[in-house]
Amino acid sequence: MGSIKIGPSGLGGISESKETLNKFNKLNFGICEIAFTHSIYMNKEQAERVGKIARENHVELSIHAPYFVNLNSEEKPKVHATMQRILKCCEIGDALGAKNIIFHPGYYGKSKDKEETFQNIKKRILEMMEVIEKKKWDIKLCPETMGKINVFGSPEEISRLVEETGCSFCIDFAHVLAREKKVDYEKIKKLFPQKDWHCHFSGIEYTEKGERNHINLKKEQWEELFDNLPKNKAITIVCESPDRVKDCVEGLRILDKN
Repeated sequence: MGSIKIGPSGLGGISESKETLNKFNKLNFGICEIAFTHSIYMNKEQAERVGKIARENHVELSIHAPYFVNLNSEEKPKVHATMQRILKCCEIGDALGAKNIIFHPGYYGKSKDKEETFQNIKKRILEMMEVIEKKKWDIKLCPETMGKINVFGSPEEISRLVEETGCSFCIDFAHVLAREKKVDYEKIKKLFPQKDWHCHFSGIEYTEKGERNHINLKKEQWEELFDNLPKNKAITIVCESPDRVKDCVEGLRILDKN
């Protein structure tokens, strides 16, 4: 049998991290994803302290890299800045004891077809993996499935990146739903045969073009997810709904009941 860990996105400020992680421990959350989405707000020394508190509370950590990234930009300075932001997250993540760095890979762009976009993103992930190996950071790059049709990150594209680079991945089930208008769980299982899954989950509003915004989860959505997840994997579920702590508590209640 596999295992499932559930926890929220967002640690909050460094000053309240001890209180927050103590609370998460009492709520039986197994994961917290630190949101560096707007800025990387920790240095290495702070990360080491937060990581120690997380381990004492048995809460695993991951990082979401800044939103301001695009590995397929036509402007070389922007590509360089993107790689530096992601690599900085890797450095801080290693100090935290986090294992996964989640990031949005990039955009197709007006003048690039999908295959060229794939090759550009693949090349830059391989370059970052070389730096990670050289620095001996114990960290995994996790490009995320994306929720808009004009953004690189279909399940097939992320699966192919994993196969051709050896990177890891983040399956965002809300993004898959918004992008494809349904979640084909059997397809996802075939695309990602790996033992360890890092996942995002929330409710979502979407249009024909894909994701609009995240919303809170309903009981039935948790039940559908648990009914369809593979039973033989180690699965981490990070909740990104607006009321993520409450939704995580509900998710754990339903999981325990099942």
